[in-house]
Amino acid sequence: MKKTFIPFVLLIIVIGGCSAMNDSNQSEKNNSINANNEEENEKYDPNHYAPIQEYTGEGYALEGACEETGEIANEHREEVEKAVEDFFENEYKTEIKVHNIVSAKDGVSVFVESIGEPHFYSFAIVPVDIKNKEVKTDQVWSQEGQVESGIKGGLYAMAFEEEFKRLDTFLKELEDNYPIIGTRIKAIQNVMGTGYSTPHYFLAPSGNAFRKLYDEYKKNPSITKDEIKETLKDNNFKPKNLNIAIEFYMEDVNSEPDKQIYNEIYNDIKELDDVPKGEYYIVLNDNFIDRTLGIGQKRNSIDETLKDGLIKH
Repeated sequence: MKKTFIPFVLLIIVIGGCSAMNDSNQSEKNNSINANNEEENEKYDPNHYAPIQEYTGEGYALEGACEETGEIANEHREEVEKAVEDFFENEYKTEIKVHNIVSAKDGVSVFVESIGEPHFYSFAIVPVDIKNKEVKTDQVWSQEGQVESGIKGGLYAMAFEEEFKRLDTFLKELEDNYPIIGTRIKAIQNVMGTGYSTPHYFLAPSGNAFRKLYDEYKKNPSITKDEIKETLKDNNFKPKNLNIAIEFYMEDVNSEPDKQIYNEIYNDIKELDDVPKGEYYIVLNDNFIDRTLGIGQKRNSIDETLKDGLIKH
């Protein structure tokens, strides 16, 4: 399959760490929950779903997680935070701050935010020895490519700051003009770890140009905006190398995703100029998000860009 975009549900699972400490079929199970359990989706059990306005990550859980790992990690929180900070500094030349610790099967997922530029959200995994009530701070790790993706997106946003400012302003105006809202930043900090992210979108970079850019960053963490642009240009960056995944929710708890609103948003973005080059994907959900998975996309969500995104050159 040549297409680099991953549908929203899968993308959040892969980047957000839901499979980080669990069995290899975790993503398949999560997708099954979202795609097939229609009765539960329709009921919107308040123990399982939350209005997006209220969601900060409370209730988020990894399948097979052992609560005791989180309890042990929080008892040693200073050690855990220091180990994760050192891990990001040593492995990725990046200063971070810890936002949240989530229990997993044999350890914890630690959700972080970079300090300064490149800006991104991510997570690392810290194994926990339940029997001896110890955190293995010398064995911190991350999923392959997950942190790198966040850094790549953060570098792109750093280099094209003015274009992203225009995009952010436009998306905020959509909130003012339509009964729609984005995701609370607290939820992004606590449980999503979706790379370069805002309340309205996240970035998913791919391809050789971004691999070369990451290599340059590793050699020179003080890389400038002009150097980022030059590296991308020299390595044949194309808009399809950067997926910009835009996600909105209906503001009213009783509203289904509105096709007319979606179409107007789609057309507005299609006509938008002077914003970041990339392949844009747009999803509109109802008001509710799955507390456990941190995912808002359901069978009633509207996504006319799933097969073909909007290319902005």
